Amino acid sequence: MTTANPQNTEQATVQLAHGSGGSMMQSLIRDIFVQAFGNIQLEDAASISLAGSGANRADTQISLSTDSYVVQPLFFPGGDIGRIAVCGTVNDVATSGAQPVCLSVSFILEEGLPLADLKRIVASMANTAKEAGVTIVTGDTKVVGKGQADGIFINTTGVGQLPAGRTPLLARAILAGDLILLSGSLGDHGMCIMSQREELSFAADLSTDAAPLNHMIADVLAAAPDTRCFRDPTRGGLASTLNELADAAKVRMTIEERSVPVKPAVQGACEMLGYDVFQVANEGKMVAIVPHEQVEAALAAMKASPYGKDATIIGKIEPLSDEEKCEHSLLNQENFKVQLRNAFGATRVMDTLVGEQLPRIC
Repeated sequence: MTTANPQNTEQATVQLAHGSGGSMMQSLIRDIFVQAFGNIQLEDAASISLAGSGANRADTQISLSTDSYVVQPLFFPGGDIGRIAVCGTVNDVATSGAQPVCLSVSFILEEGLPLADLKRIVASMANTAKEAGVTIVTGDTKVVGKGQADGIFINTTGVGQLPAGRTPLLARAILAGDLILLSGSLGDHGMCIMSQREELSFAADLSTDAAPLNHMIADVLAAAPDTRCFRDPTRGGLASTLNELADAAKVRMTIEERSVPVKPAVQGACEMLGYDVFQVANEGKMVAIVPHEQVEAALAAMKASPYGKDATIIGKIEPLSDEEKCEHSLLNQENFKVQLRNAFGATRVMDTLVGEQLPRIC
């Protein structure tokens, strides 16, 4: 399988798997974009300090995030590409601890897209922005020829403001002894999209979980102000998200498999189609890493949200020895694997997604 490598980029080509959220996408970012741009903040949202001026000398801390959405089909049970485009960027801004304020939106429209579909998507975006409490303030529209855009592509950029005195929430703040919370069931969105794309029928209907989670995050921070970080497990699923966090924080994670909520219909669909539910995309779930002494307050705040009623503690953070940390500096990634423990006490590696699993799920 071809990956992005600075030694062979003259011969290599972009693969669908480079957009999967797994190890190939991480290689693409590291070997191409970071090498060129240098100062990219590898978080869901970048934190920026704007210097004050005049009578008000206080700096303003903002959070900035941008994302593009290319899901197919455009409409599916519980949502559409417009709802995901708002939710995804609002959630990314909120993971930094900022309160999302406004969005820009850019559309790439394919010739032949029904205007009725465009109106429906735009109305969905407006309703979702209202639910999140953000304003869409600017945008852009481009039209390309038939067959060049798969109906519609959407980019949204979000801006949020960090409350005075709050530092951005970062993965490197995670400490041994912290606990891992998950706001609800895994795999709903990915399996919903797959069932619609392949016209599959299951005993129970599958629906997207796409939701703006900024209000829930704010409530968790109010209840547990020392929360280390948040991350939404979108492309690459929970497995890729936890591996990214563990690598950034230089810690090990142990996840209790029986504590991770998965709907029976989703589990059945994954088993039938051969997917690992831990690598399936989500669009309305949040991972939070919280200090042990504040975890009950954080969990109660999650459960009080309509999008967190199935929240649970799924695992814990464990330390690495000094020797293991030294080995990591030599790029020995084996010491940073996330472990999944089953009901019998046996463990296996919860590995980062490699290659392509579900194309165009967000």
